[in-house]
Amino acid sequence: MTNWPMDLATARILVSNDDGIEAPGIKTLARIASALSRDVWIVAPETEQSGAGHSLTLRRPLRIRQVEDRRYAVDGTPTDCVLLAINEILKDRKPTLVLSGVNRGGNLGEDVTYSGTVAAAMEGTVLGVPSIALSQEYPAGGAVPWETAETLAPELIRRLCVIGWPRNSLININFPAVGPDQVIGVRAAEQGRRKIGDQITNGRDPRGVPYYWIGSMRTEDPTVAGTDLNAVHSNAVAVTPIAMNMTDRPTLTKLVETFH
Repeated sequence: MTNWPMDLATARILVSNDDGIEAPGIKTLARIASALSRDVWIVAPETEQSGAGHSLTLRRPLRIRQVEDRRYAVDGTPTDCVLLAINEILKDRKPTLVLSGVNRGGNLGEDVTYSGTVAAAMEGTVLGVPSIALSQEYPAGGAVPWETAETLAPELIRRLCVIGWPRNSLININFPAVGPDQVIGVRAAEQGRRKIGDQITNGRDPRGVPYYWIGSMRTEDPTVAGTDLNAVHSNAVAVTPIAMNMTDRPTLTKLVETFH
């Protein structure tokens, strides 16, 4: 475990995301972080990187652009941003906490394997910094209720930093698609099942070359009790611990016995 409880008043907080340096969600998260600490740094992608997952740029150089004091843009992935922030921009004093988001839309179920928002928190975790990913659901075709995350996140982060979590895990938070006064509470929830990309559109470009476009349609079951999907669909905040070690322990035990 990291040293808990964490003193957020003296913490250095790194803020990142996958929606880009100018996204409304990261501005919301910057305000959330500033309510917790005076030492807040923002390092985020120049452009939207949704769906980038935990990808790292290896075949070209990366550039860091200072936007203003303690605010930087990187022409790479969310993983690139956190790696460069911790190992380069903040190498004199590494962050105490990484906050990623607030993502426009939930990161529930299998979303966590595709999400650049969760990937930024993964990278922070891999580099030894406690990390939290935050996402805000919104109604289809409606406005994003950013005030829900902004209202509820500070106290939730404080509570999490008191109890703590293991070094090889991150915390994934999803806020429901309602106003803060309609949220029924906070639920600790396991990862549900939600597969993105079940809709594929095909056609031909102006040169007659076939193309395929993966849509955002999801197959999901929000009725399974105890899952993040069920919590958010019930207008509760879902808090899910995500372990970085993905070893299937029961199967490993069987394999050890088999190949002994």
